[in-house]
Amino acid sequence: MQQTQDLPDLVRLLLATGMRLGEVLALAWDDVDLERGIVRVEATIVRVRGKGLVRKTTKSATSQRVLLIPVWCVAMLRRRREASAGSLPVFPDAVGGWRDRNNVSRDLRTVRSGTEFEWFVSHTARRTVATLLDEQGLTARSIADQLGHARVSMTQDVYMGRRLPRADVARSLDTLFDHDPAQHVDPHVDPTPDKPQASDPE
Repeated sequence: MQQTQDLPDLVRLLLATGMRLGEVLALAWDDVDLERGIVRVEATIVRVRGKGLVRKTTKSATSQRVLLIPVWCVAMLRRRREASAGSLPVFPDAVGGWRDRNNVSRDLRTVRSGTEFEWFVSHTARRTVATLLDEQGLTARSIADQLGHARVSMTQDVYMGRRLPRADVARSLDTLFDHDPAQHVDPHVDPTPDKPQASDPE
């Protein structure tokens, strides 16, 4: 298999889990339980001078975690498992071994060059997962556990949408001054809630 052909599946796993690229490349089939829909994150791939690519345990105990994966990701992994021909890594290189992060990043740059997705890098998927979970109302602790962060403050400062406008905060601050509720129109609420809304094309 050419190394660019399975990039869509690799990106799907990044988006399904928020895993680091090195963690995805270190994923072996022994770490995947398709019946239970989980992956165990226990290792990463690094290049060591004089040794080449090495699969080593993750940098901290917090990075070692068990993640539930969505149904569509289970289906993708099941398809890959059936076609794996016994290779150990979920995303092997051309000869069935571990894959270099730098090579994968280069392949991503190649396939997105000249497209509307030139801004995408592997870490974009990790940030996307954090943002989506934040928007769904998950706690910072839950998001940190998903991403494998030891400190919740890291998740909050770097990955969560702290600059997004918060309508609930604005409504709370409305109480600072007296006003006539009958004359007040909340700018954070659609004044015509029953009006049909155009569907989002995306």
